[in-house]
Amino acid sequence: MKILTLFLALIISFCFVSAQEKSSCCQVNVSFSSFASDKNFRDVHQTPDAFTLKDAKGKMIKFKTKSGSEANGYFVQSNKKSNKYIFVFHEWWGLNDHIKREADELNEKLGDVNVLAIDLYDGKVASTREDAAKYMQSVNKERALEIVTAAIDFVGKDAEIGTIGWCFGGGWSLQASILAGKQGKACVMYYGIIENTPETFKNLNAPVLGIFAEKDGWVTPEVYGNLEKNLKAAGKKVIIKSFNADHAFANPSNPNYDKQATKEAMELTVKFFKENLMK
Repeated sequence: MKILTLFLALIISFCFVSAQEKSSCCQVNVSFSSFASDKNFRDVHQTPDAFTLKDAKGKMIKFKTKSGSEANGYFVQSNKKSNKYIFVFHEWWGLNDHIKREADELNEKLGDVNVLAIDLYDGKVASTREDAAKYMQSVNKERALEIVTAAIDFVGKDAEIGTIGWCFGGGWSLQASILAGKQGKACVMYYGIIENTPETFKNLNAPVLGIFAEKDGWVTPEVYGNLEKNLKAAGKKVIIKSFNADHAFANPSNPNYDKQATKEAMELTVKFFKENLMK
């Protein structure tokens, strides 16, 4: 009898531990900043190549928040007067010259559009994984929301807004499109996530293009599958495209990015913006 009791106790213990492990590794609702404490997540981000943007199309600007503080951004103005704007959200390294180049290229590929790359790190730019992890974890959500709201106020009530971001910035691209409400026209997010339920998206007007990596160990297929489910449950338009690649495959600062997947993803991005923002 004692042996049977011990055997049953071992089975119960095993099942409990297995359930706990499954819960911890397969959560479908995750906080992106929590990944920064994971060494494997830090290591998957290659240290950025040294790069200085020459012949920049834009310039750094400051704009006021409602609290009276200043926010920073890299602003590329359309050659012709335009009410079309794209907000660009940096990855976990910060608003470096790689991101500024992406802003320049979006302006070039799409034509008459203003592009504002928003600085959520308030001037800090990381060159090491350790600093990037520290900066990402130290982002105060209320401050970040204040900055995004200030950017929406800066472009004005008649602006039509698209958003794009990678990694840390992917989630903020989605968050910004929610904040933009009816002004939001197109949201592109690369392997980012926010905590979400269908209720999260009640104010979202923009259709969403989600670009993800099937080998991503953090924003897993289960995680972005849950995002897709909740967007559809909220009655929102969403397109999910996944690539046979790892997390950060298209990050502008990643020297080991997947060139072919990055090319295909950018083609989808440009097409999506043309169909939903530039029409």
